[in-house]
Amino acid sequence: MLDNVLPPSRSRRRFVSVAAATLAAGSLSRLAFAETNQTITEVAKSAGGDKTAIRPLRVHVPEAQLMDLRRRIKATRWPERETVADDSQGVPLTMIQELARHWSTDYDWRKCEAKLNALPQFVTEIDGLDIHFIHVRSNHENAMPLIVTHGWPGSVIEQFKIIDPLTNPTAHGASALDAFHLVIPSLPGYGLSGKPTSTGWGPERTARAWVVLMKRLGYEKFAAQGGDLGGVVANVMAKQAPPELLGIHVNFPATVPPEIAKALQAGDPPPPGLSDDEKHAYEQLSSAAKKRRAYALEMGTRPQTLYGLSDSPVALASWLLDHGDGYVQPAAALTSAVFGRSVNGESAGELTRDDVLDDITLYWLTNTGISAARFYWESHFNFLAAADVSVPAAVSVFPRENYQAPRSWTERAYHNLIYYNRVDRGGHFAAWEQPQLFAEEVRAGLRPLRA
Repeated sequence: MLDNVLPPSRSRRRFVSVAAATLAAGSLSRLAFAETNQTITEVAKSAGGDKTAIRPLRVHVPEAQLMDLRRRIKATRWPERETVADDSQGVPLTMIQELARHWSTDYDWRKCEAKLNALPQFVTEIDGLDIHFIHVRSNHENAMPLIVTHGWPGSVIEQFKIIDPLTNPTAHGASALDAFHLVIPSLPGYGLSGKPTSTGWGPERTARAWVVLMKRLGYEKFAAQGGDLGGVVANVMAKQAPPELLGIHVNFPATVPPEIAKALQAGDPPPPGLSDDEKHAYEQLSSAAKKRRAYALEMGTRPQTLYGLSDSPVALASWLLDHGDGYVQPAAALTSAVFGRSVNGESAGELTRDDVLDDITLYWLTNTGISAARFYWESHFNFLAAADVSVPAAVSVFPRENYQAPRSWTERAYHNLIYYNRVDRGGHFAAWEQPQLFAEEVRAGLRPLRA
């Protein structure tokens, strides 16, 4: 068990004392976003002006900003409809118009705001940048500290539905021995975290910052989890192998061998000698490279050009919704959620239209469309290239992910593979789409680290 990993009483005393000190230091002060000169958060002043203190945060969006959002949506200048009967040219006009209608009339941001404020939220400065995070401690003894990182076009909103299953497992049919203390940060430039004003905030620096964050919270040993960009950060953490890191769980594994990556880059057919699983993965990766990478190429090379993401809510929504081949992964669940029904047989799982709008609206209110895109510009390696790490690693393969990582490739990429499982449902946004199944996978995957 984790008796020698985290003394619960000492960690809890430290955390409570830090929070109490920040609250006692003074009334809540406003943290302004310079881009709008309007405030959407309140952050407690820290004792002695120490920005590295753990400062409680509360979200409140002025009604004027919500009114401006609705006005802008209704004032959208629409193009003509696409000239095809499918989504091969991008997000269909009828789809985005229906979403815009709901967004400007029936959608209620205050419900999401209440969910955020019902959770313990904090901000602390790391390496000169304010990092926002949710921190929920389990009531169970010997719970494992776990930092969970979201991806693009996601946010901490992706993780709402997994918080209780992971921190309170006995309420969800699991054992108290599988409990976690959860830390869920917003990536630099995303959501309520600060926006870097200089270069350098890519996966490597973020991974190092997460270690600082966990140690600052009193966790001497911890695990990391991630999907999409969160999986990238978890893989980089494992590559850096800080002594505090017990292991990782990823649902966006980096397993592609060098010879496979070379063949994909050349546009070659599948190399001879591949197993059926390997050939299937190769075909998926080849299709993704040809049809679903334009958005990533733009953000990875020219993110500042995307001014429409700051000026038009509809431009932002369509950009976040479109991953190229919309009815196939990774956008399939989002598309089905927006329509409120399965599209082309693709289920949204537990993902709803308002879940999707909560996430898009957070991007809009924080004006982080471009700052989030820059994370791609700051990333200088192939996200799916074999991780080549020796830290204990658990991998869950969801059937509707971009590609189903074969076990053979996974064992080559993760040299200390403690868990590998292919599940029967769920896709790219696994924590959002299938929160209960996702929680089960995290518990099972990291269980070997508890011994």
